[in-house]
Amino acid sequence: METRKFDLTDIHRPQREIEEKIDAAARILTEGGLLAIPTETVYGLGANGLDGAAVRRIFEAKGRPQDNPLILHVPSSQWLPRFCEDVPPLAYVLAARFWPGPLTMILRRKSVVPDETTAGLDTVGVRCPNHLVTQAIIKAAGVPVAAPSANLSGRPSCTCAEDVLEDMDGKIDGIVDGGPCQVGVESTILDLTCMPPRLLRPGGLPLEELEAVVGEIVVDKAVTGALPEGEKPKAPGMKYRHYAPKAPVTVVVGSPEKSAQVIEKHMSPTSGIICFDEYASLFAGRELQTLGSYTDKSAQAQRVFDALRAFDATSVTEIYAQCPDSRGLGLAVGNRLKKAAGFHIIDADARKIVIGITGGTGSGKSSALRALEALGGRVLDCDEVYHEMLKSCPPLRRALFEEFGNIFDSSGALDRQKLGTLVFGDSVKMDRLNKIVFRFLLPEIQVRMEEEPEALYGLDAINLIESGLGKVCDRTVAITAPAEIRVRRIMERDNIPEEYARLRVTAQKPDSFYRDNCSCVLENTASSAKEFEDSALMFLTKLIESIKEEKSDV
Repeated sequence: METRKFDLTDIHRPQREIEEKIDAAARILTEGGLLAIPTETVYGLGANGLDGAAVRRIFEAKGRPQDNPLILHVPSSQWLPRFCEDVPPLAYVLAARFWPGPLTMILRRKSVVPDETTAGLDTVGVRCPNHLVTQAIIKAAGVPVAAPSANLSGRPSCTCAEDVLEDMDGKIDGIVDGGPCQVGVESTILDLTCMPPRLLRPGGLPLEELEAVVGEIVVDKAVTGALPEGEKPKAPGMKYRHYAPKAPVTVVVGSPEKSAQVIEKHMSPTSGIICFDEYASLFAGRELQTLGSYTDKSAQAQRVFDALRAFDATSVTEIYAQCPDSRGLGLAVGNRLKKAAGFHIIDADARKIVIGITGGTGSGKSSALRALEALGGRVLDCDEVYHEMLKSCPPLRRALFEEFGNIFDSSGALDRQKLGTLVFGDSVKMDRLNKIVFRFLLPEIQVRMEEEPEALYGLDAINLIESGLGKVCDRTVAITAPAEIRVRRIMERDNIPEEYARLRVTAQKPDSFYRDNCSCVLENTASSAKEFEDSALMFLTKLIESIKEEKSDV
C-alpha cells in the first residue's frame, strides 16, 4: 500500500489548495481508509468511528489489542447527542471550558457507535482536538474520527509526521502533516459516568485545572500502577505496556538530586539516560536525552516521547529516566514514563527496605531474587559475603582456626574439603561452625547495607532464620516447592542422578519449618523459571508496597 502525504503545515497557502487537500484526506475516512491526523497532543491514527470494518483496520495496522477502546474525535460539543446517551450537564460545562483541547470525556454511548470502537463497552470516550486542520477534516468527512495514537502498539507516541511515517508507512492510506504537536502527551481522560468523576488517564490538561471546575475527582489506581489482572480497561492507556522504546526502561522517582545519584549508581557503559537539564553534566559521555528543566512541566511533556524514541537509533541496552513530581503536567509525564517502563520503578526517596529470601535448593530462590533485582533491589548473597570475609576478616579466620585447627592451605585460603570432613555428619561441630559464621556475618551485612545507597535490599540466605539475619529484614520470604519438583529441577540444573538429588532435598529443612518461621511463603509450582519470576515480581511488588505503607505511618 502506498501511503499518501498531505502537507498542511502552512495554512497560509492558497485557500483552494488547502481545501483540496482537506477534501482528499476526508475522502480517505469516508471510504473506509486509515488517515494519520495531527492534534495538539500527539498524532492520531484515524478511521470513521461509525464504520466497524474501518476501525478494525486501526487495530491491525497498530498491532493493538482488541480490548483497548478508542476515542471519538468531534469538532464541537454539538455532536455529543448524536453518539452519546444522557449527556450530563457537566459534560457541556467542561466542553465550554476546555474544548477544543486535551480533554476526553467518557460518556454512555448510543448504539450507532460500533463495538469495535468501544471494545464492547457501553461507554465511549469523546474529545474535540485543538487543531484547525483536523477539525476541518472531521467536518468535511461528516463523521466522528476514532483515533488512537499513530504509532505501533507499545511504542512511544508520535509528535511529528516523520515519526508516524517511520511506524506506519505502507500500512495506512494517508498521513496529514500538520506540524509538530504543541502539548506532546495524550489527552486527559475523565470518566463522567460515575460520581465523583474518575481520572482514568492523566494528560495534557492538568488534574488541578479540572478540579477547579469539577471539584472532587477520584484518581484511578491504573494512573500510578498496573491494571489488575483480568480487569477490562475503560479507556486507552490503562492496561498495556505503552510508550516503550526497544531497550527496557527504569524510572527513578523522588527528589531530582537523589534520583540522579541513584541513576549514577546503577548505570553501566551501555545505559541510556533521560534526565532534567540541571543534571545533564553528571552524565556527560553517555547516550543522553534531556527533558527540560525540572520546573518546566510543559517542556517535559513536549519532549518525553521524542526522548524515548531517540534511543531506538542507538545501541543502549537499558534506559534510566528521572521522573517529575505529580504536580501539573508532571502527573501525565510520569505516567507515560512509568508505562514505558512497565512500572519498573526505583524510589530514590524511599526508606531502606530489606527482604530476606530463603528456601531449599531447587525451590526457585534465584528466580525470586531476579524479580527483586528487576524492581531495583540490590541482592546480597550471604554465602558469597561469607567467602569474601574468609579472605578479608582476620577475626573470623582466627575464630575458625581456634575451633577447628589449621583448616587453611598454604596460600591462606580455606580448605573446604578439610573443613567439610570435620563438620559434615557431626551435628555438634556443624552447629559450632554456624554460630561462628553467623556471629561475624550479621554485622557485616548490616555494614554493607549502610554503605550502599539503594533503598531496597534482598538477602539471599539458606540459613536466613537460623543466622539471625531475619531480624534485620522487614519481611522474610520462604520459597517452597513440592519435593518431586525440586528433585527434577536439581537433576536438570546440576546434571546429577536422581538418588543424589533426593538426598540433597531430604537433608534440608522441611517446608513446615519455613511456614512456621517466615513472614511469607511463596510456593513455586511454575513450569519454567521465567513463569515463576513473573509471579514473584507481582508478589514482591505488592509486598514492597505494603512495607512502604507501614513505614509511611511511622
